[in-house]
Amino acid sequence: MSGAGEGLDARLVVRRAGFELDLALTAEPGEVVALLGPNGAGKSTALRALAGLVPVSGGHIRLDGGDLGALPPDRRGIGMVFQDYLLFPHLSVLENVAFGPRCRGAGRSEARRRAARWLERVGLAEFAAVRPRALSGGQAQRVALARALAVEPGLLLLDEPLAALDAHTRLEIRAALRRHLAGFAGAAVLVTHDPLDAMVLADRIVVVEGGRLVQEGAPAEVARRPRTDYVARLVGLNLYRGRARAGTVAIDGAGAGTLDTVDSLEGEVFLAFSPAAVALYRSRPDGSPRNLWRARVAAVERQGDRVRVRLSGPPFDAVADVTAAAVAELQLSEGSLIWAAVKATETHVYPA
Repeated sequence: MSGAGEGLDARLVVRRAGFELDLALTAEPGEVVALLGPNGAGKSTALRALAGLVPVSGGHIRLDGGDLGALPPDRRGIGMVFQDYLLFPHLSVLENVAFGPRCRGAGRSEARRRAARWLERVGLAEFAAVRPRALSGGQAQRVALARALAVEPGLLLLDEPLAALDAHTRLEIRAALRRHLAGFAGAAVLVTHDPLDAMVLADRIVVVEGGRLVQEGAPAEVARRPRTDYVARLVGLNLYRGRARAGTVAIDGAGAGTLDTVDSLEGEVFLAFSPAAVALYRSRPDGSPRNLWRARVAAVERQGDRVRVRLSGPPFDAVADVTAAAVAELQLSEGSLIWAAVKATETHVYPA
């Protein structure tokens, strides 16, 4: 393919009844890009369009300088790992991995040698002769990854590769997947709805909502500066949009209030703070912190060793994380009124 080493450059336009995807997407050689978004956002549609499994209505798909748009799936030089593995049940593990190289023109012996090397790399050499039904979910996913990489693709696509695994296996396979992706020379695109998978595995995150790109950046940047409510919920932050002036942010929305901050930005901004930064009081606290408001408890939910308290406005909705002891001491229950406070130093403001 001409221009080897250029990576992926695509604009994907897919139209179907009631939905349109229009997404510009790039991935450098050696880069892992995660598509993150809610159900129905268009993530898997984008991945399948890249693979040639969904017809595009417009745009382009270029890989290492070559135009893939008119090529059938088996000629695109792409490896794909599906959520449900899609191993051939009638073939052995070795034959499953050798299938790709055979389709690309490798002789039987060469394809089997290549497959054996990949099974060794994913730690499954001793399972070469067994059928997929004898594998655990984690083992099957490692075979699927070996099968995708055995064709030496210029682009690796992973569609929710960890979603079907139990929690313990997920940890193990995530760590193994991270190692293999780190050694992969081509571009990789990962679809997930799990923010932890995206944060751990990806070099860059592309957030898709309603078929459109709404935010992209390095994982740490996306987590620190969410730009939509969806991203804020994923990373566990309270997020508001408003107008900053002289250290105060007037929050958008009817009946919304203001929040003080130590940042000196002016104009349209986002303001975020952690649920752990929200202090709750049964009665109005002495000293009246700069950011103090009356709120109603909408829900009280246990989350691990903490309790998440959802507060409803006006002046605005918020989420607070407290201890179980604080729930008892403050007598928190759905519908009760409470005082909430956030220090100005705990807020983070950035341009909208």
